[in-house]
Amino acid sequence: MAKQIEARGALRLTADEWLWEILPNGAREEHDALRPAVERLQWQTAMRALELGIDAVIDWGIWTREERDFYRDAARAAGVRVVLCVLDPPFQEVQRRLVLRNADRPPGVFHITTADMERGARFWQPPTPEELALFDTDDA
Repeated sequence: MAKQIEARGALRLTADEWLWEILPNGAREEHDALRPAVERLQWQTAMRALELGIDAVIDWGIWTREERDFYRDAARAAGVRVVLCVLDPPFQEVQRRLVLRNADRPPGVFHITTADMERGARFWQPPTPEELALFDTDDA
């Protein structure tokens, strides 16, 4: 979905792509250690793009309500519309897609295990209808 939005003229910022460029042969622990700094830089880049009138897509997991509130409020303070795109397929579908993804990974795409997804799923807080109402709609 992020690539589709990018094709409409938005700047897409994907932490995994930057991490791969920084440490293409790095261990997961090394990437995990760098991720917060990369995401901070990407957020700063997104805010600058928004100041210039360019749409920006943050293409990394914003899995908790607290995180979504932070980024929404910061972007709104800059005077821009904020659209939240939620992808929440059933876990069995995630596992099916993960097998296909891992079987044919292009360069720059990390291997993700089912255990990784299960760990991440523990942090996922699906947005409620009330939270979704705080975001703008995608009119494109």
